[in-house]
Amino acid sequence: MRRPVAFVTAIVLFAEAVGIVLVNGVLATVADNQSMSLAGMDPDAMVTGTWVMGGVSGVLLVVCGLIPLLAGIRDRAPGRFGRITLIVCAVVHGVLGALAVGLIGWAAFAFLMVVLALIVLTLVAYERPAPVAGKAGSEGAPAPV
Repeated sequence: MRRPVAFVTAIVLFAEAVGIVLVNGVLATVADNQSMSLAGMDPDAMVTGTWVMGGVSGVLLVVCGLIPLLAGIRDRAPGRFGRITLIVCAVVHGVLGALAVGLIGWAAFAFLMVVLALIVLTLVAYERPAPVAGKAGSEGAPAPV
């Protein structure tokens, strides 16, 4: 069950990365065509900032998608960096889900909660095994007296 969950999580995160880049591309195009500005800001800065934010968000989601993909291929728990990255990604999805209810609607909230659940399930499914006594670097029980 661990490997399919990891693969589905990776696919969903990759699809979300593409979606974020596309949405920011549409927003940048609309801002450029309408020559929009916010509080007197240069419209070109708005367009550039929107493209940069979309690209950075897409790259971060791809990195977050690579971690469960590698975990599924190796059938091992992600390392310390991978676990921290997935935890941060889960927290961001939780916060965005809370904001999405009021700003976008329940469908966006449901999608973000499904992604959050997949990330958490991936983290929980790959529990770190307890060290085995007798192996190098493991603390075995003391010998009986």
